[in-house]
Amino acid sequence: MDPTNTSGRVKSAETLLTVVEGVRELDGARVTELADHLGIGKSTVHRHLSTLEANEYVVKEGDEYHLGLRFLGIGEYTRERNPVYGMARPIVDQLAEQTEERALFMTEEHGRAVYLYRGLGAHAVRTNSTTGTRRYLHTIAGGKVILAHLPDERVDAIIDRWGLPAVTPTTITDRDELADELERVRERGVAFNREECIDGLKAVAAPVLDPNGGVVGALSVSGPAHRMKGSWLEEEIPDLLLGSANELEINLKYSTSPVRQ
Repeated sequence: MDPTNTSGRVKSAETLLTVVEGVRELDGARVTELADHLGIGKSTVHRHLSTLEANEYVVKEGDEYHLGLRFLGIGEYTRERNPVYGMARPIVDQLAEQTEERALFMTEEHGRAVYLYRGLGAHAVRTNSTTGTRRYLHTIAGGKVILAHLPDERVDAIIDRWGLPAVTPTTITDRDELADELERVRERGVAFNREECIDGLKAVAAPVLDPNGGVVGALSVSGPAHRMKGSWLEEEIPDLLLGSANELEINLKYSTSPVRQ
């Protein structure tokens, strides 16, 4: 039997990755629980978990399987590979300290936003978003500024792949409405997330551009809606973000490390 499908993908490898994601989604699981969650046979799930355990990618605690620390080394290597990460980290920490809210640096990969670094200010709200979190670009401020600075054909390809699913009642789900929003982002220089990803949470973001004008990521600040309002939301935080993005862009311009996109 040919182990690959018509797209050249290996089905057994895809199943293995699905099992890994399932263990993460359930925050650890028994074989039967994971099989039910994924809609995969118990024997198949057990074989893949046994393979992962033998190679130290999962650990077994009683009758539950959890992701192992071997993934930690892979994640750190992946993040450190991005030269912008090291330069963005102190800037994110500074933003978090200045605003006392949650600050993020994110980039785009496979048409999704990926959080590379997070800084927490004194009054930052705790959400389920952590380093490595992936979001639909149209639902968050950082994703919008990234979309606003991508070529039109790339934006179309991303929407064709992921659609415009609603995450909250205020998420933009219409293609023309999103196009209008991205035009406003380009005019203002920043994007806003008005409870479009998490109810009660608002955010502002600014793009980070490479010396050739390509977008390499976004800086954002987010906080509860009752604090993120008025001139603080509309003027003061945007000014801080634009200044921080400019600082990061200068660092990128004079860095000897090539920027990977």
